[in-house]
Amino acid sequence: MSLSRRDFLKLSGGTAVAGAVGVGVTPQEAAAQAEELRIAGAKETKTICPFCSVGCGITAHTKDGKLVYSEGDAEHPISEGTLCSKGASLYQIVNNETRLTKPRYRAPGAKDWKEVEWDWALDEIAKRVKDTRDRTFKVTSKSKIKEKQPDGTEKDVEKEFVVNRTDAIAHVGSAALDNEECYILQKWLRALGLVYIEHQARI
Repeated sequence: MSLSRRDFLKLSGGTAVAGAVGVGVTPQEAAAQAEELRIAGAKETKTICPFCSVGCGITAHTKDGKLVYSEGDAEHPISEGTLCSKGASLYQIVNNETRLTKPRYRAPGAKDWKEVEWDWALDEIAKRVKDTRDRTFKVTSKSKIKEKQPDGTEKDVEKEFVVNRTDAIAHVGSAALDNEECYILQKWLRALGLVYIEHQARI
């Protein structure tokens, strides 16, 4: 039996329609039922998308502490249920075999990264920040300024100013931080005496 391309498409379409009519369920209804089954008995938690500073709302459905489904939060005032491609793919990022769940460290001169514990990594970062700040902290700094003389002329004069800073540490912020986290981070960085502070969203 030979079947033209046109006949094949007619036959396929007719079979699909007949199946849908026979079952009595539209594709939209079938999708809604599948979603219901997936989240049946799951805990619903409202959260914020971690990818950028827009702050879109996400509804996460979890069972036994594991994410089983995520969708845009229709009640959220910013996104009103919509998500970009990154936010929509959040489920695949959480449930991913290649996702790193522990920090990795590569010692100076080493070729390979090794998995380390969070406590060790955070303590090591804190020690290195404190050591660098202690070694490089400047209370005062000399600068040349133009100073007006009694005769009306200007003269370059070297003066010492209080600066309370370190030039050896820089910080690049993440666009995944919300306003409150950025505020606290700025307070902490300024308290350390950092002057080289930049943000991913700007650069």
